[in-house]
Amino acid sequence: MLVSRYRPVLYLQLLLIFIDIFLNCFMDMLRFENVIILVLYVLQDVCIVFAVIVVFLMFFNTYIFQAGLVQILIKKFKITIIVTFVYLALNIGLHIWTVTLRWDNPNAYVWNDGLSALYVIQKSVAVLYYYFYKRTALRLGDHRFYEDSQWLRHEFQKRR
Repeated sequence: MLVSRYRPVLYLQLLLIFIDIFLNCFMDMLRFENVIILVLYVLQDVCIVFAVIVVFLMFFNTYIFQAGLVQILIKKFKITIIVTFVYLALNIGLHIWTVTLRWDNPNAYVWNDGLSALYVIQKSVAVLYYYFYKRTALRLGDHRFYEDSQWLRHEFQKRR
């Protein structure tokens, strides 16, 4: 991919990751009103959905996808796709559970065992999400994905 086209997309992907990291780190300190919490939770989930959309748009721009070899892309980025959707599901679950427990009093200290376990799992999967998403964003800048090459022909021959 041309550097002039790839750089803004990479910056967008990094911006979406940084927004998610910021909201993940400071969400518990921003509990002033229910509406603010709800808007920030929706913003975080929308950023994750946009991140998924950007990755899939990058997939669609590759020569591999346009040649109809989608299974090669899926094989190479399977872990990223799985981790992203698991992280999104954990985020939504944590947000729904937190909002339902704290809706009447947003500053209340409500931490039962299940919420604590989900919180720890979500934060742990977040680290995996950041790693794999950034790795995918950087790997999709490789010129081999955007042109016919010997590597692609070799991958295609392995498929047969």
